[in-house]
Amino acid sequence: MIKSQKDFFSGLMFASVGGGFAWGATNYTIGTGARMGPGYFPILLGIFLAVLGALIMFYSLVEHTEDGEPIGAFAWRPIVYILGANVVFGIFLAGLPSLGVPALGLIAAIYALVIIASKAGDTFVLKEVLILATVLSVGSYLAFIVLLKLQMPVWPTFITG
Repeated sequence: MIKSQKDFFSGLMFASVGGGFAWGATNYTIGTGARMGPGYFPILLGIFLAVLGALIMFYSLVEHTEDGEPIGAFAWRPIVYILGANVVFGIFLAGLPSLGVPALGLIAAIYALVIIASKAGDTFVLKEVLILATVLSVGSYLAFIVLLKLQMPVWPTFITG
């Protein structure tokens, strides 16, 4: 008998994702502890996540809760905003050449991502959102462009030429 629906279904999600992740990692060379292949870390992480999910599911079956902690209504708004923010980020960063949409660069993509994703929450304070977007833009520029020397558009092409 399930005594906590929230714990049971979150454990099921962890176990499913971890199992799928570990199974997908078997397509890579695993290697050994001394000579790790590209699949070594993903398979260990997947197994750990699956075991964690199994423990959470077990806990949901033995730990008594007062009302069974039923699962609430599905939160569509945050999902739409978060997924939409990631899609817009990708479009802004790389553009859509097939539709004639140019790449707008890393900075504009981060600002769009942060503004759209922040609409998923209950409160939206534009000043705080813009400060966060600025900090993330500067940090991303320093990490990816300056330190890692990745080649990607930083600014829109109509600005840089």
